[in-house]
Amino acid sequence: MRAGLLLRVLLPWLLLACGAAAQTGPRCIAPAKPGGGFDLTCQALGRLLHASGQLAQPLPTVYQPGGIGALAFKSSVTRRPGDGGALVAFSSGSLLNLAQGRFGPYDERSVRWLAGMGMDYGVIAVRQDAPYRTLPALVEALRAQPARVVFGAGGSIGSQDWMKAALLARAAGVGHKAMRFVAFEGGGEALAALVGDHVQVVPGDAAEVARQIDQGAPIRILAVLAPDRLPGRWARTPTAREQGLDIEWPILRGVYLGPGVSEQDFRHWAGMLERAMAHPAAAQELERFGLQPVALTGAALDAAVRSQMDAYRRLARDFGVMR
Repeated sequence: MRAGLLLRVLLPWLLLACGAAAQTGPRCIAPAKPGGGFDLTCQALGRLLHASGQLAQPLPTVYQPGGIGALAFKSSVTRRPGDGGALVAFSSGSLLNLAQGRFGPYDERSVRWLAGMGMDYGVIAVRQDAPYRTLPALVEALRAQPARVVFGAGGSIGSQDWMKAALLARAAGVGHKAMRFVAFEGGGEALAALVGDHVQVVPGDAAEVARQIDQGAPIRILAVLAPDRLPGRWARTPTAREQGLDIEWPILRGVYLGPGVSEQDFRHWAGMLERAMAHPAAAQELERFGLQPVALTGAALDAAVRSQMDAYRRLARDFGVMR
């Protein structure tokens, strides 16, 4: 009896220890729960490295939700700064939160940006049976009765999904403070709430929404927030600009390493990713995950990060969400 009680008490700690031990090798850290954009980035990274022959097996994904990337970022800086096996997924949404000071005392110089490998774009998603068949119809409904249109998205006020909703509300002539918004821990939860009819609109990301649609979710896309129509599955989906609303939201997806990672480890991964992104299979693998191929490393990636950070700081000040 005592042995059984002791086992029940110790088992959670033993499992935690085993999990920690299993997470010391090369892995991709998704800073949110499964099903969202970070999860997608890690899976795409693993497939890309495997299909290009850089790794014998896809990288395992480890989930570290908390603050839409804040916990994973802090852990990279303070708990595993020199861990050369921990590739952490980031997106433009991570940079937006970082620009607002949502990651504490850290900024874009606190980690080592390794690679940007795919471009995603924002979308405006509703249920298949929603009364809004076009983006202008949604705007009219929002303008007429803003309290009846509930937005749901991964992240709190000031997050990239909130920003998409705020830009849409502004286009409707509704102040962003008047719109109704429900925050979730990641895009997967937000889309589940949409399917469950708990929210009416999700200003999400094309790649993660596409994956939910492929799994049978009754979701319809009213607009893609890209400068021009995207190829492939989105070729028949109009942009917001085509429908009279000048709203764009590009999303860079990639990975970073801790600030104390050795130059040898950094160059090792950078070289693997450069070779993987140059491989003939790269475009097909990224398309599998709904991403448009990009290949940013080194100085080019650092410049892209700085440019986005500057733009996001201006946007955050404009909407009054800078911390």
